[in-house]
Amino acid sequence: MNPYQSLPPRSFWRSAVAEPDMLGIGDLWTPAFAIGQDDLILTAGSCFARHIGRALLEQGMNWRDAEPAPPGLTEAERQARHYGVFSFRTGNIYTAATLLQWLTWAYGNATPPDGIWSEDGRHFDAYRPAVEPDGYESAEALSAARQATLAAIRGAVAEASCLIFTLGLTEAWQDRADGTVHPVCPGTVRGTFDAERHVFHNYTFDEVYRDLSAAIALARTANPGLRVLLTVSPVPLTATATGGHALTATTYSKSVLRAVAGQLAQEHDHVDYFPSYELITGFPFKAVFFEPNLRAVTPEGVAFVMRQFFGALDRRPAEPRPSRRAGHFSGEDFWCEDAVLDYYNHG
Repeated sequence: MNPYQSLPPRSFWRSAVAEPDMLGIGDLWTPAFAIGQDDLILTAGSCFARHIGRALLEQGMNWRDAEPAPPGLTEAERQARHYGVFSFRTGNIYTAATLLQWLTWAYGNATPPDGIWSEDGRHFDAYRPAVEPDGYESAEALSAARQATLAAIRGAVAEASCLIFTLGLTEAWQDRADGTVHPVCPGTVRGTFDAERHVFHNYTFDEVYRDLSAAIALARTANPGLRVLLTVSPVPLTATATGGHALTATTYSKSVLRAVAGQLAQEHDHVDYFPSYELITGFPFKAVFFEPNLRAVTPEGVAFVMRQFFGALDRRPAEPRPSRRAGHFSGEDFWCEDAVLDYYNHG
């Protein structure tokens, strides 16, 4: 008798991956903790994370929108201003460093710098440049809106049962003047790039592990019962500033994020990892869940991921459904600030 003889079928490549129909592959996740319909759930992270909150609501889960849209806005206006996308109007949070930055500001461990870009009489938030696409009428209005978001973070984290955070990138642009991290390179979505001030940084495993550990610890200081479910976005990099190939840069970034998420899940009972990345990018799925640009995830791909998620929570296998290669554009890039980088592609 050897240890492999008592393993279940999902532990073997042939029985778990090679033999089943592609859409029959399942049982990838055994939740480390229960998430019930009454548990208050928060979502934040990269653009792929926007799908999770909506799916939770559709399943009758208790997803918290801590900054609901004011009355009078059309659906298009709500979407353009990022209402109801994540639990807070932070915009996309691509890196662990940015998550830590928002939490540090929310709990008063640091004071946010002004971070205001002015263009044509309008004012834009340097730390969420796409959230208010037409800008604010004054610097005071911008600061008040940012403070409202920080208050929403404090209030929601204090009450939440679970935070689902989707890691997106290791590449970021830092500000030498104040040490802050920008969500996207200044001068792309908004602002002006200053080579003396704005410096590129590609985070290492140790740095991502440090920042994500600190962010989770800070949130749990405010709410000791908070549990954290980590995922990694399957959306590739639009562009890399490393000077390398976009494919290898994407592999590095996702590998680091996946390794950090796995490490933290092994170390802490209150941290778990859900394999949305593997469910979209795993080669058994043959890129069928990507749009023709091989970047945006199709609605069928999102549905496949969420069936696996809810199926595991219900302790029953997710039921496979027919899928097709979508021929339309899902609009994923509308929500990804870094997608604007493709505008600068002159190849």
